[in-house]
Formats: sequence, structure tokens, C-alpha cells
Amino acid sequence: MISINKEDVIVPLDVPKAMRETYVNNYMEMTRGTGKLMLFAGDQKVEHLNDDFYGEGVPEDDADPEHLFRIASQAKIGIFATQLGLIARYGMDYRDVPYLVKVNSKTNLVETTQADPFSNLWYDVDQVVEFKENSGLNILGVGYTIYLGSEFEAEMLVQAAQVIYDAHQHGMLSVLWIYPRGEAVKDEKDPHLIAGATGVGACLGTDFVKVNYPKKEGEKSAEIFKEAIRAAGRTRVVCAGGTSDEAETFLKKLYDQIHISGAQGNATGRNIHQKPLDEAVRMCNAVYAITVEDASVEDALKIYKGK
Repeated sequence: MISINKEDVIVPLDVPKAMRETYVNNYMEMTRGTGKLMLFAGDQKVEHLNDDFYGEGVPEDDADPEHLFRIASQAKIGIFATQLGLIARYGMDYRDVPYLVKVNSKTNLVETTQADPFSNLWYDVDQVVEFKENSGLNILGVGYTIYLGSEFEAEMLVQAAQVIYDAHQHGMLSVLWIYPRGEAVKDEKDPHLIAGATGVGACLGTDFVKVNYPKKEGEKSAEIFKEAIRAAGRTRVVCAGGTSDEAETFLKKLYDQIHISGAQGNATGRNIHQKPLDEAVRMCNAVYAITVEDASVEDALKIYKGK
């Protein structure tokens, strides 16, 4: 495992002097002292409604929202991202989990062909900080989704900028989910467009930006993803886990994203929680091993298989 020291953390200048130590401590905890982020994503109960949690091929464990918290508490993670309401309902029983509050979300009921997407703000950062103080929970950061290319992108960009600035004022970290989507977007996985998205994340000053893995016919995704990593500069790029893959395929792709492309972590949800608890914990630990502990695919597979 490659570790960093507190002195290696670059503190943005919008973090007040009095909060710089808090920011550094949150950064070190969130990345487990490596600068790399393993984000366990649990925000899909809004984004995808119950599609990811019930039905053919989905274990009974996943029907209960607490399944997410059981995984987060038993597995190795950097941070668990979900909505404040779920944290308020379950956090009292899972106080050791490091949390990131997703402050906007939308369902998938309105298709892009019907209307361009807009994910409005649910809570402001001051409310998250107040909740953190009242609950005593370990909330390290906030997350926000932008649909770049939507006719509503201007509103989302303004909200995201305010969320990031306010988070930094309190020494908290920010993660942006940035997905090009809308009538103006012809190819959501276009590598040049995804690089544009990570560049927008850098201009907004976010600490981490989560984007989809690019695809282009005749090109290797791990190679063309390098453009997005460069475009982000000092903002660190993490890749969305996407739909469920076979474990070895997913872990190999994750390894390539980090070791070939240069990504600084991942944000994985369905590839972890769409499994029975014991298997989900092992898969989470395997993802963590590659992301944070610099493990090989072979060693991560042994962790997943319980060997």
C-alpha cells in the first residue's frame, strides 16, 4: 500500500485557515491515508428506484435498505455515500461508518427523451453540518450530481459551486457525480466529452469527480480514459462502477482504470450490494484491496472468493 503524509495533502485555498487541519484529517480518513478513494455508493434507491434492489438475480438481502449499512459497517471502505434520510434512520446503529451525504438526487422515471434531466438540491451544507453536530456521526463530505449538457446545467453548476465552497468552509470534502446527459448529448460515453466533464469538476474546485468509463469503437477504454485524468488536474477522478459485471471482469477493469488510466479510485454500488451480505462484504474488500492497498487482480479475487 502506498501511503501519503498529511503534508502531502494539497489544501484548496477556499478552506479557511482554521479548518485546514479538519480538511486534511477528513481527506486522510476518506482516502485511508493513500490519496485514493474507495466510495461505496448507496444512493441508487432514488436514482433507480427499486430496480436495483428487487427482482430476478437480486438476492433477498438487497430488498432491505439496511443491507447497505451492514455492508458499509462490516467491509473495508473509504466512505459510504447515501441520502441524509437513510443515514438519519439507520446511522444510530452504524456510528463507526464514515459517511458522505448526497445532497441532490432524482429518479429515472422521466426519460431523457421526455425532458432534459435536472437534479435539484435537497439540503444545503449548513443543514448537513447541523445534522452532523446533532447526530455525532462521522460525516466527512458531501456529494452532488450534475447532468452536463442538460438545458438545466446552469442551475446545477451554480448549486454545485455553492455546495463545494460551503463544504470547504467547514473542512469537509466534496465529490461530484458528472454525467453528460440530455438532448444535446449524442454519446454519453464519448471520451473527449468525459474529459470535458472532469475539467468542469476541476473548475468547480471539487476534490473528487465521478464519471462513467468512456467507450469508443476500436479503442481501449483504459487508454482513452487518460484524457479525462489529465483534464482534471489536481481534482482526482474516480470511475463509476456501472451495472453488475462478473467479479473477475469488474476487478480487472478497476485495476486497469487505476494502473493504466491513472484514476484515483472508484465509486461502486451495484457490483457490491447486489449480492448476499457475506459475498457483498468480500467483494467490497476485494475492490478496496485494488483501490487502496494496491493489490493485484489475482489477490483481490482470492479475497472475493474467501481464500
